[in-house]
Amino acid sequence: MKEFVEVFNKYFHLRTAHSELVGFWSAELGAMNKVVHVWKYDNFAHRTAVRHALANDKAWQEALLSRLLPLIEKQHNEVAYLVPWCRLGKPPKEGGVYEWITFQVKPGGPALWGEALQAAINAHVNTGYAKLIGVFHTECGLLNTVHVIWWNESPDHWAAGRRSAHEDARVVAAVQDSVKFLESQQNMLLIPFQCSPLK
Repeated sequence: MKEFVEVFNKYFHLRTAHSELVGFWSAELGAMNKVVHVWKYDNFAHRTAVRHALANDKAWQEALLSRLLPLIEKQHNEVAYLVPWCRLGKPPKEGGVYEWITFQVKPGGPALWGEALQAAINAHVNTGYAKLIGVFHTECGLLNTVHVIWWNESPDHWAAGRRSAHEDARVVAAVQDSVKFLESQQNMLLIPFQCSPLK
């Protein structure tokens, strides 16, 4: 993992020359030896064009890809979009940790669970326990998945916020309405790479 982080931080510009990096993190808690990265594309044609360009970019292949591939045991990708009522946020300052929560929800899409999930997330936002970065819904990959990204000043700030939210009647009431659409959930605490735009 240490070598992976060093190589990517050194040569990431070879990849970002082709498309916009939103964030790049390594897992601190909730997973081990795992990285998560988010890239922005205008549409599927844009993504196809970027992948074609990368396949023909010798500098990227030799300096970055050839060094990273031997370090990777497995990879997984998804196509996801920001839900209509959410805009990509930014942390109030650099540093801190990101919580990446993955909800597996019942089939039916935002038309089924959107209002309840939005109310639950807004209840957390309104209390100020954490800063919302984004809410994403998968379009390809593990379907009926929602990823919510939060920013906290530190792991202790994150833990204190979670405890406070569990005791806050406003949050509890909103969450109770949303859990009927929930199949499972899991989270990770992430540390941003030096090169990550979200850090």
